[in-house]
Amino acid sequence: MYKNQFDKELSNNIFYNAYMFYGQSDYLVDSYSKNIANILANKDEVTKIYFDEYNFKSCKDFLSQSSLFSPTNILLIKTNKKIPKKEVDELISICNINSASKVVFSCVGDTDFRTMAKSFTKKTNSVEVRFFEPFESEAISILATQVAKKNLQCNYGELQYLYNMHHKDLALCINDLEKLSILDEPITINTINKHCFGMGNVSFEEFLYKLFRGENINYDLYMILQEGMNEVNLITQTISFVNELFTIHIYLKLYGELNIKEIWGFNLPAKIAQTRASIARRFGIEDFKEFFNFFSNLELELKTKAKYFDTNSYVQSHFRNFSAKLR
Repeated sequence: MYKNQFDKELSNNIFYNAYMFYGQSDYLVDSYSKNIANILANKDEVTKIYFDEYNFKSCKDFLSQSSLFSPTNILLIKTNKKIPKKEVDELISICNINSASKVVFSCVGDTDFRTMAKSFTKKTNSVEVRFFEPFESEAISILATQVAKKNLQCNYGELQYLYNMHHKDLALCINDLEKLSILDEPITINTINKHCFGMGNVSFEEFLYKLFRGENINYDLYMILQEGMNEVNLITQTISFVNELFTIHIYLKLYGELNIKEIWGFNLPAKIAQTRASIARRFGIEDFKEFFNFFSNLELELKTKAKYFDTNSYVQSHFRNFSAKLR
């Protein structure tokens, strides 16, 4: 089943004994899993099992029992690995026998869960819901809903900028809106650049400027990784910045002057736009080709060989070497 069909059923108060949420958008999977669990029971009455905590016997015993303190046994299992079909089938079967029990599977990560999803059918009063990455307009709409809930002052252009800054990662955007809500001020692009990425005293925007100017980045890089950004996210955000520079470079070659709104559909503060343009002018087409190859290969190495080396030290070394070559 897809999201739209499930939404329609939910609005018509159609419920199941077992749910499985999976697909391309971890944010939607997590959000829907928590939402349905909280509809089935009070938030404090939902038992959560995350990742390596999963134990089939414990889950089976929990769903089989009668609760002494609540009319329902709601179990939320969050996993990034396929659970054996025999175990999934038995947990669903228990929920059909014990009407007080419900189980929700929140399946995240890059694992292919489609074979696991085959256990969820109308016949067993269970449902699987597959999510795809939302279109940008849908993603911005989700962010706008969060803005309204928190009574924030933030326009469409700022939300679009935040969404693209985070490489279309909704979870990161939601986390940043939560952080920005404590400022009690309108959210502008300058505000986003100053406070996002969770880096405290280190501005990620300034770090990128230093990196592509060939300046010393040692302290900034260390602090960025120390204060919460993981290595893969650092690389993907850098690739996104390279793409922005490349887009500006091509536009300048074609038209000779900068028009950020025509490039991306929204404006940037003049100082930020001019800074990016001055950096973009430093490089040629072959340079950008090398940049894309360098960071894409580094990302691939981390995703395929990370268990063989210290990823933090490895990434810091490569970023420092990259910056040094631009001096």
